[in-house]
Amino acid sequence: MSQGSVQELAVLAANSVKKAMILTIASGKGGVGKTNIAANLSICLAAAGKRVAILDADFGLANLDIVLGINSKYNLSHFIKGVKKLDEISQPVCEGVDVYCGFSGVEHLAHITDFTRERIVAALDTLAENYDIVVVDTAAGIGKTVLAFCMASDHTILVGTPDPAAITDVYTLLKAMTINKYKGRSSLLVNMAQDINQGKKIYRQIASAAAQFLDVTLNMAGVMLRDDYVVTSVRKREPVVLAYPKSPTAKSLMGVAARISRVPLSASADEGFFKKVVNWFF
Repeated sequence: MSQGSVQELAVLAANSVKKAMILTIASGKGGVGKTNIAANLSICLAAAGKRVAILDADFGLANLDIVLGINSKYNLSHFIKGVKKLDEISQPVCEGVDVYCGFSGVEHLAHITDFTRERIVAALDTLAENYDIVVVDTAAGIGKTVLAFCMASDHTILVGTPDPAAITDVYTLLKAMTINKYKGRSSLLVNMAQDINQGKKIYRQIASAAAQFLDVTLNMAGVMLRDDYVVTSVRKREPVVLAYPKSPTAKSLMGVAARISRVPLSASADEGFFKKVVNWFF
């Protein structure tokens, strides 16, 4: 084979590396159902034919394993300490979905060496090569950690409820992203609405303010109604879309998954996702 052919193959190989869509779920406020949505939406995306990784990025109160009903012996802290490799902390949830459980104490990230930091970034960024979609479940609030994951993602779904405080916090987080020149797609998912009309009204309220004062387009991810099946599934430690696949929540999230799976890459294809996240921390 000629030298030119070898070079051409190398270029093709370099350009053919699969990069996942990075989907960050954030809220600005606790208690709005963010983690439940991240967990169940991931399963719906897998049902739509995507290979999905869920990253628990709530380094204060990591509880994605509880919502998913799994017992994970290892988490990201074991990987950071070098005790386990990345694939060794992966926990299968169902066909097409793996979870990478988080840990408590984000201060660990502020005291790592440059070598360890580069190792973490390089290894975690392989998630974007091995999956179609990486779903990031952030902590509540609008702190630096949450903002870092939002800023580095292709698509950020902001979860809000009819609670006035939740509406305010969603807008505040969106404003912080805008000030820092977020380049991805932003959508609003209204949860715990009394009816579809209430959910749409809340969306129009926030989207109108975003367009007028932030010059930002806020897309509509969907409306989820209050659903007793969600409460029951949490108590049973089973994802609601698996325990009650015909529930209103399951139907709503399948619709959201169908729309999301067609959203193109926008932010992370040109640079490693976790490299951008770490750049925010340091």
